[in-house]
Amino acid sequence: MTITDSSVDAAPVPPPIGAVGMARWAWRQLTSMRTALILLFLLALGAIPGSLIPQRGVDPVAVVEFRNRHPELASWYDKASLFEVFSSPWFSAIYLLLMVSLIGCLVPRTRVYLRAVRARPPATPRNLERLPEHRAVTLDPGADADPETALATAAAALRRRRFRVETYEGSISAERGYLRDTGNLVFHLSLVVVLVGIAVGHLYGMRGSALVVEGQGFSNTVTQYDNLRTGPRFDVDDLSPFTLTLKDFQARYEEAGNQRGAAREFEAKVTVIDAPGSPPRADGIRVNHPLNLGGSKVFLGPHGYAPAVTVRDGNGNVVFAGAVPFLPVDPVGLSSRGVVKVPDAAPTQLGFQGFFLPTAAFDLQRGPFSTFPEPRLPRLVLNVWSGDLGLDDGVPQSVYRLDTTDMTQVKESTKADAQPLTQSLAVGDTMTLPGLGSLTFDGYREWVVLQVAEDPGRTPALAGGALALAGLLASLFVRPRRVWVRARRDEAGRTVVEVAALARSEGPDLAADVDGVVEALKSSNSSGSSDSSAATAAAPKE
Repeated sequence: MTITDSSVDAAPVPPPIGAVGMARWAWRQLTSMRTALILLFLLALGAIPGSLIPQRGVDPVAVVEFRNRHPELASWYDKASLFEVFSSPWFSAIYLLLMVSLIGCLVPRTRVYLRAVRARPPATPRNLERLPEHRAVTLDPGADADPETALATAAAALRRRRFRVETYEGSISAERGYLRDTGNLVFHLSLVVVLVGIAVGHLYGMRGSALVVEGQGFSNTVTQYDNLRTGPRFDVDDLSPFTLTLKDFQARYEEAGNQRGAAREFEAKVTVIDAPGSPPRADGIRVNHPLNLGGSKVFLGPHGYAPAVTVRDGNGNVVFAGAVPFLPVDPVGLSSRGVVKVPDAAPTQLGFQGFFLPTAAFDLQRGPFSTFPEPRLPRLVLNVWSGDLGLDDGVPQSVYRLDTTDMTQVKESTKADAQPLTQSLAVGDTMTLPGLGSLTFDGYREWVVLQVAEDPGRTPALAGGALALAGLLASLFVRPRRVWVRARRDEAGRTVVEVAALARSEGPDLAADVDGVVEALKSSNSSGSSDSSAATAAAPKE
């Protein structure tokens, strides 16, 4: 037999939330302060690889070197957009979600704040003696000792201390410290301003870089850039029409100690033509002192050396002459690696690869290296390849790498056991290539990467940062508090004044505010006496 208890009802099943309910729940989660803090943390976390990994828009030379040293790792970095962190899809997604979260969080808080600013200070509590700070003062009878006069005196004292005062029947209520909430609100609004400034800079700005060798010029046109990134709303026709020539680059390094070889000062001396038809003028670019040209700022980037060589082919004809930039591979001694490609040589094309050493040294384990970044003992160490450079295959090649797939390394002689031809050249030395020509090391020049940027969003971003700092300081150091004063006559006809204070946050000196009011009352009633002036305990009385 089965017994059924009809008194036990099944648990109620909640109705389905639906699409609208789900959307409301997602919006509440996104616009919560907790989510905004998480997104802000993720934004800071996402900026770390942008600071540690070379960025294509800031230092393309370093990106090329990283690719050469770690080709497999670089392919993974490309997939994750780690060479372009700040314009990557995942960083932009965090950025946009943070902006939406901040705006959705601030709008209701702003409404609450505005209502609080317009509201009157709260009415006087019934039991003032329960508040953390409390004083009771009995005033002697007199013309200035009636409750109305006492309250007026207290109100004047509180206004002098920058309290907002509201009068109630038989009491007054005063409040100060609104700037704390204002600062908190300004801080969060400033974050939105900063994000908007960054967005404007991304949409309407540009950033490019170009490697310029001493004696060469640069015109602010698209074709002159080695790397150029423009915002979706940027028009390349709006590039500032300036031209500059790098006359000289000077660098100073630490001479001794643990920091020996560390850079101490860079300066590029340039000749500038601000616009077509303008007269040339001399100027300089230093670290943290960019050149401002028609809205564009020109910064100093990485620098290095460009060995100048002259190559003659097997027929004795000069087929190449000029300075070739070599890329640094050692930040301490500034050892640099590079290649020289000579496609016009006869009877076969030639390629040279090797190192430029500003202050050359040799070690059996390390091989050739540089001990100091200044050119005190410059040497050019090269080996030679002959054959097809692959320049006519239609496949793009890096100017800093030599494709030796269809080439043969040149040896010291035609003997079968001859060693590959490798030679260290001082300035003026010539490397003779058996049956293929020669290379002469003529000297060296310095090069520098000029970074050009236009960022219309930097002003609002800077203003937002300054406002955020001001708002943060206000929210940290402004202490909101409330003071109440009640005056009444006792059975003997004397005026009894109670003064009490309550802090809305930790830290404010409530005793000073209460004592200030008490002293003002005593001063106005010169013969007044304190009937009960002991402060209550820090915790409210039960």
